[in-house]
Amino acid sequence: MPSLRTVELPAVLCNSVEQRFSARFGSLESFLTFVLQELVRDDSRLMDDAERRLVEERLKDLGYM
Repeated sequence: MPSLRTVELPAVLCNSVEQRFSARFGSLESFLTFVLQELVRDDSRLMDDAERRLVEERLKDLGYM
């Protein structure tokens, strides 16, 4: 099992997350692990690059670049 760290968050935020997402994730820790893993995935960066290229292409087609 990987080592764990402690993070302090506002109780009101934790309560809101638990009420809203407990059915899907079971715990605040599971929810936060999922969210953080999604944020650090390499796919996210690649998608951002792809989106940037698409916007640049559209701007070029419109004559702005």
